[in-house]
Amino acid sequence: MARVVFENVYKRFDEVTAVNDLNLDIEDAEFLVLVGPSGCGKTTALRMLAGLEEISDGSIYIGDRRVNDVPPRDRDIAMVFQNYALYPHMSVYDNMAFALKLRRINKGEIDRRVKEAAEILGITPYLKRRPKALSGGQRQRVALGRAIVREPAAFLMDEPLSNLDAKLRVQTRAEIQKLHRRLGVTTIYVTHDQVEALTMGDRIAVMRDGVLQQFDTPQNLYDNPSNMFVAGFIGSPSMNFMQARVDTDGEALYVADDNGLRLRVPRDHERQVAQMRGNPIIFGIRPEDIELQDFAEPDWRDNVVESRVEVLEPLGSEIQLHASAATHTNGVGQLVAEEQDENETRTTDIFVARVDPRARVRTGDIVPLAFNMTHMHIFDTQTQEAIV
Repeated sequence: MARVVFENVYKRFDEVTAVNDLNLDIEDAEFLVLVGPSGCGKTTALRMLAGLEEISDGSIYIGDRRVNDVPPRDRDIAMVFQNYALYPHMSVYDNMAFALKLRRINKGEIDRRVKEAAEILGITPYLKRRPKALSGGQRQRVALGRAIVREPAAFLMDEPLSNLDAKLRVQTRAEIQKLHRRLGVTTIYVTHDQVEALTMGDRIAVMRDGVLQQFDTPQNLYDNPSNMFVAGFIGSPSMNFMQARVDTDGEALYVADDNGLRLRVPRDHERQVAQMRGNPIIFGIRPEDIELQDFAEPDWRDNVVESRVEVLEPLGSEIQLHASAATHTNGVGQLVAEEQDENETRTTDIFVARVDPRARVRTGDIVPLAFNMTHMHIFDTQTQEAIV
């Protein structure tokens, strides 16, 4: 087990900076998730830690040792890949034992480690099989077992669940969490799936274009995103963003737009919002903080917007309702947006609400939607940094 530190780490490929001044301090036995869209630098950071990519600038430490010039085999880490990387001609037992044989560990110790790891992962009945005779989930457990037997200071996992179907991903995700609690080994896990990140990580590092955006616990990332990118990336469905302004009516402050949105700012947020009075802002609110008036909490009902239902997505436990303010007449056409880069976070006139499944609504209906302004977010239009 070991603490892992990235200190002002850069990775450049000619004119492209894939990782830009990355600073992370990962505690001993912590489960850290690196998350972000494709091309954000998360896998490059992991490969630099593993020694598979050279560091352009900065330092990486595993424990008390600076490992910039240490060969991968001497870094005391074990890596689990997306594609399993099992030897097809070897049995499960031999796949798990192979790295230990290369290190000339005695046969008795190898046998103990392999059987112990197989027991932990529930793959003891498969030790004599070859990979082609296993399911995807079983192969992933073998890949995990091969890492476990090395008893490393840190596990590195590069999107290990990407090749599994949805049900098996959930199951294997839970197994990895239980495994981490049992072994207590520092784990750095790379994924583009924010659900995996939220459910698995002790802390999460959100990256974009090689730059660390926020490094925090899952709940703090969700409740207090530092900018629009983090707010839009973390959470499913993602946060709604709308171009708006701060209006005044006597002593009260309102978030308003030209489409009929007018929402009272709670007193707890007035001091922060007052500085933006009369200025354009980006208003953000999560879908679970918008509900049909009949099903909303009493204190939400002071902020109700008559809204047109554009699209309904019944999911059994909830309905995801795409709506626009009723005075806005552009209709469903607003839902068809131009193609955009996945790194971009944009505002829209359409917002998504997660409403009670008992609701009886149809596309085209005008319905009163209540907003929970206690959980409002406001972002600067220029910097996209959070104000509230």
